[in-house]
Amino acid sequence: MSSSSSSSSSSNQQDTVKVDLGGREATVPKGGLYDRYRMTPDLDAIARDPRVSGVDFFRRLPKIKVDSPIGPTLTPNFYYTMSSARLTMVAPTRAIRARLPEELSPLELAPGLGLISVMFFRYDVCDIDFYTEAAVGVAVKPARHGKLGFFDLVTGLKNEHLDGYVLSLPVNSDIAQVRGHDGYGFPKWVTDLDVDINDLRTTARVANDAGGLDLSLLADTPTQRAYPSGERVGSLTSYTKINGGWHSTLNQTNVLNAGTTRGTKGVTLQLGEGRMSDDLRSLKPKRTIQFDVMTEGQAALHMPVPTSVPSRSK
Repeated sequence: MSSSSSSSSSSNQQDTVKVDLGGREATVPKGGLYDRYRMTPDLDAIARDPRVSGVDFFRRLPKIKVDSPIGPTLTPNFYYTMSSARLTMVAPTRAIRARLPEELSPLELAPGLGLISVMFFRYDVCDIDFYTEAAVGVAVKPARHGKLGFFDLVTGLKNEHLDGYVLSLPVNSDIAQVRGHDGYGFPKWVTDLDVDINDLRTTARVANDAGGLDLSLLADTPTQRAYPSGERVGSLTSYTKINGGWHSTLNQTNVLNAGTTRGTKGVTLQLGEGRMSDDLRSLKPKRTIQFDVMTEGQAALHMPVPTSVPSRSK
């Protein structure tokens, strides 16, 4: 899979076209999915791509046209073949709270201990073409939720539904940066970012502004289990501020092949100098408690919607 996707992405980089996104210009591969379909994909044609195992998940998700800061667009954004890795860590609530907007509260594993994560993504076939992404995020209590019970924490840890706030979200693609920053309110910037995930190894490297190391991951991939399409659909709700108002963004993931380990043997996370490493250090992580890798999955990323986030009383 990686050889075919890397050769197609490298050839596309030489031949690009410019597109307008609400007054911002972005460069996309000529003849790529965005250039051809502008978010209105031909699912039958995409199903014929050998890298795509099926499109049934997307046939049940109608796209709608919405106005957005990046102009009129269709939502959700479809990811037909993707892979991801996530390190979940515990960190002091005090350090987490110092990095959160005052309206959001950390999700606590135990008194004084919250959950943070470092994530890496590779999107091989997607409505906005191939790109890679990395993130430092914080698990937060759902904005419109009362007292959080143990059940909520258990389901969240199982990755069935999580709420989060993202501190860093670098990408390696022009259109992903413009859409993510202007359209979703995420802290996105463009950098050299390599992610390669297969059944044996999971590797990622994020470069800093000078071309040196910001953050890297080298790990043995946990044993994978296959899931029929639609059997295991997780979701992540992210909170961002757009033009001063709170919004929530829903990302649904159709897990096809994934595995988890609680141990950290064979997992090496290296911090360098850069925005991601700075954000991670500021959270003062204590230890890694879970490593999740999805070697194959699909996703639907919805456009942000306004949401009510209660003000802190104290």
